[in-house]
Amino acid sequence: MQSKPLSGQTALVTGASRGIGRAIALTLSDAGARVIACARPSPELNDLKLDLGENAVIWECDATQDDILERISKLDGLDVVVNNLGVNRPEPFQSVSDENLDFVLDMNIRATFRISREAVKKMNGGGCVVNITSQMGHIGSPERTVYCMTKHAIEGLTKAMAVELAPQAIRVNSVAPTFVETPLTKPMLDDPKFMGFVKEMIPLGKIAETSDVAEAVLYLTTSKMVTGHSLLVDGGWTAR
Repeated sequence: MQSKPLSGQTALVTGASRGIGRAIALTLSDAGARVIACARPSPELNDLKLDLGENAVIWECDATQDDILERISKLDGLDVVVNNLGVNRPEPFQSVSDENLDFVLDMNIRATFRISREAVKKMNGGGCVVNITSQMGHIGSPERTVYCMTKHAIEGLTKAMAVELAPQAIRVNSVAPTFVETPLTKPMLDDPKFMGFVKEMIPLGKIAETSDVAEAVLYLTTSKMVTGHSLLVDGGWTAR
């Protein structure tokens, strides 16, 4: 593989300020891409700007709102979009409020659909979309009904987009990680009982790192015959 396989390409990454999104942005930048890193204003986003350097663009915006769509519409072109934006509010099924339901649906499904719809219009001559889903997009889990539903939905969207956009040389895939230690998941993983359960469910016996997900994304951006695929980075969880 070339040392800079994404040289000359522009890649948009949502939810880029920390965790998985940050790792993806840095990995694509190291591969030569001009990265547009999108996230709400934060000190972490400022730090990312410094780490990415002059070849990157920082968009301080809420990816669920129209501003990001307007910014995408003004781009001259786009080669890669990584929909990393996502959220989870674990709670028992019968306790899910309409407010929480709408919040997760808007963040995990609607934003991904709208950003993708606008982004592919800028992929003149081909491109690549990578949706960050989850192993929960392939299985079920207690107290994660809304999250599982949204991730299953994005897996379905990935396949449908891949089929429809293939004639335009636009490839669409997903990366489905297991639990990854990030600022969002750390409070859960700090619970010894929960961490023990997670490691017991993963045959490899360890949780994933952000770099594992970022490397899977890089693979999908450079593999020209892979589309409509969900790349599980789950240590074997779903193989059981």
